[in-house]
Amino acid sequence: MEVLKNCVFGTPKTKFLEVISLSFLGKILSRGPKPVIAKSRYVSIEDVNATAFTKKRAGAGLSMKPETYYIVASVELGNTTTKCILTATNLETSRTYLLDKTVKMTRDIRPPKKDEDVFGETVWEVELTKESVSELVRDTIHESVKRSKIDIDKDLDFVVRSTGVTAGFASLKEVGDLIIALADGCLDAGIPPSKMAPAMSKESFPKRLRDYTLIDKVMFDGAVVSVLPPTGRAVVANEMEGELVTAGIKVGAKWTTVDFRNPCVSMDFGTTLAGRITNGQEPYARTIGNFCGLAGAVSDAVIRGTEKVDKRGGAALDLYTRDILKKADWKAAEEYAERVHEHLDIGRVPENRDRFGTVPVDPTAAYDAGTTLIGCDVGKNGDKIPKLTDIGHEIYVESGIHTLFATLDYVSAKIVKRLSEEAFQEGVIEQGSMLGVTGRAGITGRKPEFIFEYSKDHFKDTIFVSDALAMGAAVMARCMNSMGTPHVPIGGRQGTGCILGQRRKLQKKKGMID
Repeated sequence: MEVLKNCVFGTPKTKFLEVISLSFLGKILSRGPKPVIAKSRYVSIEDVNATAFTKKRAGAGLSMKPETYYIVASVELGNTTTKCILTATNLETSRTYLLDKTVKMTRDIRPPKKDEDVFGETVWEVELTKESVSELVRDTIHESVKRSKIDIDKDLDFVVRSTGVTAGFASLKEVGDLIIALADGCLDAGIPPSKMAPAMSKESFPKRLRDYTLIDKVMFDGAVVSVLPPTGRAVVANEMEGELVTAGIKVGAKWTTVDFRNPCVSMDFGTTLAGRITNGQEPYARTIGNFCGLAGAVSDAVIRGTEKVDKRGGAALDLYTRDILKKADWKAAEEYAERVHEHLDIGRVPENRDRFGTVPVDPTAAYDAGTTLIGCDVGKNGDKIPKLTDIGHEIYVESGIHTLFATLDYVSAKIVKRLSEEAFQEGVIEQGSMLGVTGRAGITGRKPEFIFEYSKDHFKDTIFVSDALAMGAAVMARCMNSMGTPHVPIGGRQGTGCILGQRRKLQKKKGMID
């Protein structure tokens, strides 16, 4: 990850870690603390395979031990984009790099053939079949593997599949069917089943990894980076996304000085909203809150008012450029954002709803498990989305594209503010909690700055992480294979050490291990 402190925005060209701090003049002109943003850092497969004995590690001087990397593919089918992100985690430092990030627009998936059954659709009503999903996944993986120059058999260690496409499904079971379609796409891409399931013994690992697994000391019991999912039935269709981004933000924080561990709050601003609220219990924190509903879809609905993007699958990222905000009227943008928020329903999900923000939910199961659901909707299940498009058209005609994008920054920041206020009111955010934000509609433009203006007075620290879902997939693969780094703990509570001993004690008490 590349760490940008003090609100330095944009994507640097360098491939090396830089910690950009204020100069002497900057310190004089600075008005106070600024958000910490962790951006993805790349490494090549040639560097990974070099395992140089004398490579200098940050803060470690010259190392005489070969570096070992764990390579994971995160295969993500989203409402707006479909990705294959290849990560490489240094098992000594627990820092995760990107090998490749291949992104395709989900709207470009081929239409269903006559003999195929449509089993769901994206939030923008793009129809999906088992066969079309599998083909898109296969092609995306093939492109990523080719670009990164990895060998699936020799280099790739594990694959994690996930999806945010949940709105167009009639039941949580159909979401499971989609996960199967993703698996079929992986198999069609040449990934063996063994790379999609956890190892059963130390002997199942390649020799280069055996010294890094603790599988003979502790077993995977469902907790990912020391957080247990809600008990009982699934409470929200994109629960796995919330699990992954929470883990990914924790991994991204390892490039910063922020100790982003429990208790914490995570928010993922993809097309749909995902995220978790955890408490500070040890060894495992409980998921005491879940976020659900719409996030980036709000911005996408507004941007369609320009009539410059596709009416069904068009997204804000289609028009976004690095200088899009240069001529913005920020005062007008803030006023426009207030008008957008008049149509947003943000709050505790009522028990009588089976969908919120078009996403399937089970509030009864959530509240029985002691988990509070907090969501963001546009009207009721998106029925006011056309209103947002009308407002977007008005902004574009009156004030132009620059002010329109500035409006989106205020809109997302206020969504974070309202979600947080609701969670505090519900009493589910513990004192000393961290806030982590990820997703295209949460970390671009001036959103981190505006979010931080609120969060600095309500959270212990705030961090913004790019590609958190893929980072979470990398650490989930490690958790499933008991590949922790006790000397650089990711799980546990802020300011404390590794929880391996507590986990072993708990699992012995339950008869899970000897």
